[in-house]
Amino acid sequence: MARRLKLIIAYDGTPFAGWQSQSHRNTIQDHIERAFERVLGKPVRVHGAGRTDAGVHALAQCAHADLPNDRLSAARWTEALNALLPPAIRMLRCQYVSNDFHARLSAKGKIYRYRIWLAPVLPPFECHRAWHTPRPIDFKILKRAAKRFVGTHNFAGFAANRGKEEKSTIRTIYSVRVRQEGPCMAIEFDGDGFLYKMIRLIVGSLVKCALDKMCIEDVAARLDSGQVGPPRFAAPAEGLFLVRVRY
Repeated sequence: MARRLKLIIAYDGTPFAGWQSQSHRNTIQDHIERAFERVLGKPVRVHGAGRTDAGVHALAQCAHADLPNDRLSAARWTEALNALLPPAIRMLRCQYVSNDFHARLSAKGKIYRYRIWLAPVLPPFECHRAWHTPRPIDFKILKRAAKRFVGTHNFAGFAANRGKEEKSTIRTIYSVRVRQEGPCMAIEFDGDGFLYKMIRLIVGSLVKCALDKMCIEDVAARLDSGQVGPPRFAAPAEGLFLVRVRY
């Protein structure tokens, strides 16, 4: 009898072309599906909770796969997959779940964190882990601007076109938390869902406000209008982490 296996996955997105399978087969999904096929001798489709872009990292991405049986325990699957995956992708844990569970459709929300390194020099161990912004920024203005995004809004002005039209661009952000420890600033978003490049476009606007290159009122006007409007700036992918998926 087929069994559904839930996967919690961490990965460094730097060497991969994002989550979703592509023809060159160098995505997170491709590597995990290849590992399953090597164990089972047959293709297995892996369904992720969301599609992180190239260069984006995950501390706890969630996915599921339907297996022909449960002859291997969940713990053995964790071991077997990690033995076959690149070191930059790791199964944190696996567990068998009801077939009613769906990694994407059952999700109630996601938490993302964006990291910015505010110092003249970026330490080598922060390379590809944070957006290096050597100029000083106004922390108070950034926090004020961030508050504007909390609530239910039409985020069309803070989304990119993935090639197909979204059914809805209405999303709810429950909280935006900004904190700074030394030169590292972290902006954490908790919401019911996020559009393509939404967080990176929001962070780009926040930093432009904090650098006095944009007014908070301009950000609020774009948010209220639900229109794409003037040219926008998306923060680099390397500073973005999927922290966890809420169910």
